[in-house]
Amino acid sequence: MGSLPSDSLETLSLCSQNPLDHDEFRRQGHMIIDFLADYYKNVESYPVRSQVEPGYLSKRLPESAPNDSESIETILQDVTNDIIPGLTHWQSPNYFAYFPSSGSVAGFLGEMLSTGFNVVGFNWMSSPAATELESVVMNWLGQMLNLPKSFLFSSDDNAGSSGGGVLQGTTCEAILCTLTAARDKMLNKIGRENINKLVVYASDQTHCALQKAAQIAGINPKNFRAIKTSKATEFGLSPDSLQSTITADIESGLVPLFLCATVGTTSSTAVDPIGPLCDVAKKYGIWVHVDAAYAGSACICPEFRHFIDGVEEADSFSLNAHKWFFTTLDCCCLWVKDSGALVKALSTNPEYLKNKATESKQVIDYKDWQVALSRRFRSMKLWLVLRSYGVANLRSFLRSHVKMAKYFQRLIGMDKRFEIVVPRTFAMVCFRIKPAAIFPHEGENGGEVYLIENQVNDINAKLLESVNASGKIYMTHAVVGGVYMIRFAVGATLTEERHVTSAWKVVQEHTDALLGELNGNTTNLGFLD
Repeated sequence: MGSLPSDSLETLSLCSQNPLDHDEFRRQGHMIIDFLADYYKNVESYPVRSQVEPGYLSKRLPESAPNDSESIETILQDVTNDIIPGLTHWQSPNYFAYFPSSGSVAGFLGEMLSTGFNVVGFNWMSSPAATELESVVMNWLGQMLNLPKSFLFSSDDNAGSSGGGVLQGTTCEAILCTLTAARDKMLNKIGRENINKLVVYASDQTHCALQKAAQIAGINPKNFRAIKTSKATEFGLSPDSLQSTITADIESGLVPLFLCATVGTTSSTAVDPIGPLCDVAKKYGIWVHVDAAYAGSACICPEFRHFIDGVEEADSFSLNAHKWFFTTLDCCCLWVKDSGALVKALSTNPEYLKNKATESKQVIDYKDWQVALSRRFRSMKLWLVLRSYGVANLRSFLRSHVKMAKYFQRLIGMDKRFEIVVPRTFAMVCFRIKPAAIFPHEGENGGEVYLIENQVNDINAKLLESVNASGKIYMTHAVVGGVYMIRFAVGATLTEERHVTSAWKVVQEHTDALLGELNGNTTNLGFLD
């Protein structure tokens, strides 16, 4: 036989190496850390919103996987050339879109530890530390939020037959699990044949995750109530509206089941009044879930805690630590008063998972608190965040973001062309160009400006797209009460006041250009199409 070509020998050497060789892991791991450290150092220089067109990546990558191994150096070069251009940079200090996905050194390193150990902690036996650390950090965070003891594990009841906390992937999962528990609890009373009578309640500002959960849980789509909100209640759900809706449903022979109240809605960070809503719901045995996915983190600060007053009357409460709590995706914190309801609805007990620890009833098997069987060691990263920064620093970080949002709000107030559409509650400001700034003569003869809201919405949408297309900053929008508004959400970990100042200058520059264009087309708005 002839000798192998030198490049084939190199490939053979790489392929024969164990995929988990510790020396190679060390070498490549250091390279990845250096690569990401440089990325964070330079992230401000990238266009915040990706500038690529749909389908760009398939034109750059091969049609099939490589037959032979490739070096990490080659792969990282392709990440730089092909992947980074297709990223929207959520960690950029100029990112103000959606809600933040705030990262941190501790969160990232905790993720590394979790992934590095690569345990599958579906029950206590499969990795006791994974289960027990999760219970500990959920109690820590619950105490930071001043949640009632009924939501926490107690020292003499660590098996979870009463209250306690669990880490889910996202709010979508948390809502689905609690809705499923509520469904089964009710059907056990009224009979499973009556599932089509169950009704789910929310406001028209509630996250779409609830509607998806209701569909998955088998709730009749006709029985999903998105109760209308208005500017009069700052787009929070009115207890009176809830009461009248429930009354009508009962008169129609339906069964009220589940209410999702929100603290910090996606569109405008509106806050539903938890206490008064619970007062209504509890008259009918309705399960109340409080979704504080975004704003819950802020409630570790005493000045924001009042927004979850009344939570002691709710059945479950959740927040996303991966939004505004410096913990990498995914990490949704869910607390329940009656963990037994979750377990009854979600548990399975196949022979191959039976063990003495489970049978002792002295441990928690978190597989029975979630939809999936397998689960990640999420508590590791939350533990590192809590320990690395401490309560005082975490509060300081959150307050700095609120302070920057207030600063942006003041900047808007100094420019008479703009207005704040809804009150700022946390670290998000919702604004738009005023109708009077776009059509200054329309309002002179009795409020005709209100007849052109659609055009005003279109112009604000055009402004947002112009700003985002520049790549300098990234914001998103919402529509409340028929008004299109631009959402400016402060929360990226690297954002400083200078970035907020620069962002406002970008908005003003694009507004100048847009209104200048408008002034040349005041008789024809067709250019907006």
